[in-house]
Amino acid sequence: QLRLVESGGGLVQPGGSLRLSCVASGTTLDTYSIGWFRRAPGKDREGISCIRSSDGGAIHAASVKGRFTVSRDNSANTVSLQMNNLKPEGTAIYYCAANPDDLCEGYESTFSSWGQGTQVTVSS
Repeated sequence: QLRLVESGGGLVQPGGSLRLSCVASGTTLDTYSIGWFRRAPGKDREGISCIRSSDGGAIHAASVKGRFTVSRDNSANTVSLQMNNLKPEGTAIYYCAANPDDLCEGYESTFSSWGQGTQVTVSS
């Protein structure tokens, strides 16, 4: 059974950077797309980035495009999210999730395995 664990969250000042990691165990990630989502206080969960396994293609939400970069190392069973120029509205719990169909489009429900999340706080 696929298990995902996020790490790398913390407190950062506006304009700062963090790198989140999503490490998988139980099975290999090489047939899954991995999405990153976040839930800010009082808001719905938002999909922000996703990367496919088949071609490494990635997409980012408009709110993070140009600042966040998603990458993967299938040999290490790890997907990373580099977050630069963080803004206070980026304060949220960040989750990674796996889609067994290796798709990045579609509903959140297509992501069948989720991590527990890591807290990111952007504040001065």
